[in-house]
Amino acid sequence: MPLFYRPAVAAVMLLVALALAAYAIALGLLYLTQERLIFRGTPLPSDYRFAFEQRFAEIQVAVPGGSLDALHFMQPHPRGLVFFIHATAGKLATWTTGLDFYRRINYDLFIFDFRGYGKSTGRIDSEAQLGADVRAAWDAIAPAYRDQPIVIYGRSLGAALAARLARDVNPRLLVLVTPFTSLAAIGRREYPFAPEWLLKYPLSTDALIGDIRSPILFVHGTNDALIPLAESERLRQLARAPTELLAVAGAGHNDIQSFPAYLDGLATRLIAAAGG
Repeated sequence: MPLFYRPAVAAVMLLVALALAAYAIALGLLYLTQERLIFRGTPLPSDYRFAFEQRFAEIQVAVPGGSLDALHFMQPHPRGLVFFIHATAGKLATWTTGLDFYRRINYDLFIFDFRGYGKSTGRIDSEAQLGADVRAAWDAIAPAYRDQPIVIYGRSLGAALAARLARDVNPRLLVLVTPFTSLAAIGRREYPFAPEWLLKYPLSTDALIGDIRSPILFVHGTNDALIPLAESERLRQLARAPTELLAVAGAGHNDIQSFPAYLDGLATRLIAAAGG
């Protein structure tokens, strides 16, 4: 090799080494901070007091290394229970603004916060732990409704957890609102440079949807830019249980609950699930 080539080769090798080092650092940061990127809940003071116009009870669900703060809203003579698993952002204080809907259709509501959200304690560290926490919340309330219909409702990230729970407990109806096929698929779109094995939370709804025996209602906005309607359509193709798709015209990802077509359509299905 001519002598004048050697500095150029060394410079190229140095640039490659620096690029690889930067890539490795970027992957390391992505791995270490993925909980912060995925789970965007905010805490509440431990002495925070909820206040609502309808009857409710606040329940602490014990889990290994923490506790889940839950709210149980009760009607005088309910048709059944909606077991609600909320999305990745917000907390109980922000997910309980539509309570009149459940009063109108005469359903009790049970909703809880993930670890690190609201007044829940502990920290999320694995998908297995998330699934176990959801099951603990279910076990805390489901026995009280043994003789009544229970509907499992999951929103966005919560839909993946709802699907896993429904596979195991076979509710009267499973409602998946703006679900995704898998968080890994979203990760490939958002972080194409990152290998899939880096993700600790693949949340592969598409891999388990075929094992669910309960009827499934998919609800999706036609203008959802974050999780396209095609995700619900794909999951519906993979399902073996009876399914229905409620496509809400004009709705996006975060405003679907404000559309009358969503509220009326969901009310009709929930009332039917309880036998009318």
